[in-house]
Amino acid sequence: MTASTQDLYAGPGESPADRVYTAMGGDWDDIAREQAERADETLVINMGPQHPSTHGVLRLILECDGETVRSIRPGIGFLHTGIEKNMEYRTWAQGSTFVTRMDYVAPIFNEVAYCLAVERLLGIEDKIPQRATEIRVLMMELNRIASHLVCIGTGGMEIGALTVMTIGFREREVILDFFEAVTGLRMNHAYVRPGGVQNDLPENGLAQLAEVITWLEGHLGEYADFCNENPIFKRRMMGVGIQDLTACMALGVTGPVLRSTGYGWDLRKTQPYCGYETYDFDVPVWDSSDAYGRFRVRLQEMWESLKIVKQVAERLEASAGQPVMYTDPKIGSPADLAVGPDGQGNSNEHVKHIMGQSMEALIHHFKVVTEGFRVPAGQAYVPIESPKGEIACHVVSDGGTRPYRAHMRDPGFNHLQSVPIQCEGGMISDVVVAVGSLDPVMGGVDR
Repeated sequence: MTASTQDLYAGPGESPADRVYTAMGGDWDDIAREQAERADETLVINMGPQHPSTHGVLRLILECDGETVRSIRPGIGFLHTGIEKNMEYRTWAQGSTFVTRMDYVAPIFNEVAYCLAVERLLGIEDKIPQRATEIRVLMMELNRIASHLVCIGTGGMEIGALTVMTIGFREREVILDFFEAVTGLRMNHAYVRPGGVQNDLPENGLAQLAEVITWLEGHLGEYADFCNENPIFKRRMMGVGIQDLTACMALGVTGPVLRSTGYGWDLRKTQPYCGYETYDFDVPVWDSSDAYGRFRVRLQEMWESLKIVKQVAERLEASAGQPVMYTDPKIGSPADLAVGPDGQGNSNEHVKHIMGQSMEALIHHFKVVTEGFRVPAGQAYVPIESPKGEIACHVVSDGGTRPYRAHMRDPGFNHLQSVPIQCEGGMISDVVVAVGSLDPVMGGVDR
């Protein structure tokens, strides 16, 4: 490694560094001696990926004075999935298949936000079957628990609390098993569709849900036992990544990060959707504005989500047999799917109806599958409360069978721009904790 006075890496408009080190041979002793003579310990380094959800797609440029971070810049845009552009060339129904991949840890929320926006353009918000709305709430709250488990587990792993990760993924597997039984997939479900959900719960769905509830009730308490009063855990988390209410409001930061400042903003309460105003639950807050506060908020939110899940289970038991998809054949799902011993596919009743009983039904099925349904011209913006914060979908229609434009407002984008506020002036080791406390998933940022 050698030192050069020519900065080959400075971007347009950036001031060049006075020393640039490249892997071109040399000796570390010479570099150390030169630095000592200059009496300058400032070092610019590229950090990451240090978080499982930022694997190779988040670049943190740190300017350090010893172990102290003087400045930090997050560099995003290394994933480029092109999801939003691809949606312009697919039907409205196919959009769920794309948006679900943006946040592979909490895919149900992307699907719900998108479908609520499409339903608003269609003017059928009040016509969605009640059972479909109940299933949406069930899947979202279970997904909220699973997402928080990943955040808490990976965050614990990064600071050496490996047991928190192993038990976190243990509970998540129980939830994913239920998702697989309902949707046929563990993730990237495309289960929520405009007009409702793709299929009803399987025959033993409520029994399996009861087992999930029992398991979570017996094991969620372990996270508090492991972490809440653990002196090492608290020293690594408390006072780290501080971002107060003013900074959150200025940068559009929401979710657990905002609620850790003591402000109980939750769209399920402030701007209810999917009937959340009919459920009994609280909005947990903390007052420390740091990484530890975000952990405690997520910990309590899992219990509140479980409270909602138990209420939904009672309602689903009462609404058994009711439809789960809007019944207009020109808009409804192109296939009545069923989950059986042979996997997921068209139900026998649906195939029998379109192939042998109704020519009109077959025509509608063919048109919706091949062309898609038309959405009236206009635009809609619908925000909902995801595990990470406010996620929203903005869709624009020109009256055709495909979105003219679709854009997701992902909380991760806003949260990552707050990294400098949280980390500058702290230690390099605190950057790991601060970024992890934001619960980033880059698929939503680089879409």
